[in-house]
Amino acid sequence: MTPLRITAMTAISAIGTGLAETRAALHARRGGLAPCTLPGMPTGIWTGQLRDADLAPIPEPLAAFDCRNNRIAEAALRLDGFAAAVLDARERLGAARVAVILGTSTSGIEETERGYAQRDAQGALPASFDYARTHDLHSLPRYVRARLGLRGPALSISTACTSGALTLLEAARMIEVGIADAVVAGGADSLCRLTLHGFASLELLSRGACRPCSADRDGICIGEAAGLLLLERATPRDSGGLGLLGAGASSDGHHMSSPHPDGLGALAAMRAALASAGLAPAQIDFVSMHGTGTRANDAMEDRAIAQLFGDAVPASSTKGYTGHTLGASGALEAVFAGLCIEDGLIPGCLNIEAGDPGFATRIAVGNGTGRVDRVLKNAFGFGGSNVSLVIGRLA
Repeated sequence: MTPLRITAMTAISAIGTGLAETRAALHARRGGLAPCTLPGMPTGIWTGQLRDADLAPIPEPLAAFDCRNNRIAEAALRLDGFAAAVLDARERLGAARVAVILGTSTSGIEETERGYAQRDAQGALPASFDYARTHDLHSLPRYVRARLGLRGPALSISTACTSGALTLLEAARMIEVGIADAVVAGGADSLCRLTLHGFASLELLSRGACRPCSADRDGICIGEAAGLLLLERATPRDSGGLGLLGAGASSDGHHMSSPHPDGLGALAAMRAALASAGLAPAQIDFVSMHGTGTRANDAMEDRAIAQLFGDAVPASSTKGYTGHTLGASGALEAVFAGLCIEDGLIPGCLNIEAGDPGFATRIAVGNGTGRVDRVLKNAFGFGGSNVSLVIGRLA
């Protein structure tokens, strides 16, 4: 794969609004998980919820797109000069040459839940309910494309928890074949009853702050977030800057909701990402795990990572900070990877004192510092979907 420059990036999650707050939280090991206070949710669970005050209103001309998910995306657009960077690319390249590829798993489901509760005596939804511009999975990229005045392709990705990561791989393909010269990639996801009750029915929710890679881990905490990245072709003058160096994907199709116990699909995705970047395992400085905190997922990922890296490379999951932000997680954690490279930081797993003693991987618990040039970022999802990214310094 031809490396791509990360021209701009931003994030909003339970640990921070924008890069400065996010960076500070990772360094201080300050998590954002808390007991869930939303009405009608499973009892006794913790979530990575955003404050309503952190969300941004939808501009009046696009008011039909108003839903929590798009308000999260709008908040991200206003952070870290991200929208301005996209508008600069639009001026340089032309609006038709800037594409939008965004991932989500919930989109505006919460808006449909609200509308369903407001049905009239005949069961009709409120006249104000606009499925296509709120609930529909394509609402998010349609909104961002219109909001930024772009005319390039708009693509929605919904492959469960790999959605946000897969947008970067698809962005690389779109630029490689000449369909676009720049891509707004990433994802946004929001909390809703369907998601939380669904995971509760699978008995996958933690009863406190989740503890990825801990021997006593008991499940996941769901969070909401957005992570956005602007990707463009790299030039020689971008040497030393942040870039997407490689990406790989696989589908093992082992089970609808359980990963292959030996991590065969995960291993295939990691190998494909390294091959795409032209790198050997020894050239990776940190593995940012998918690391949800469930028994099966973390054990599988440990086996897969150990087959490639042994215990030579530190690995950890940041979901103890933000919760599992589902379709946004891969993009959010790609942004975290960029911060790790810029700051020379390896953020250790949160809420644990030691990694599972049965793991073969070198699990980072406390934070580590030192030069970080390349991060392998994993994202795995229901249905056997696997994506790995290599974020690093451009040569």
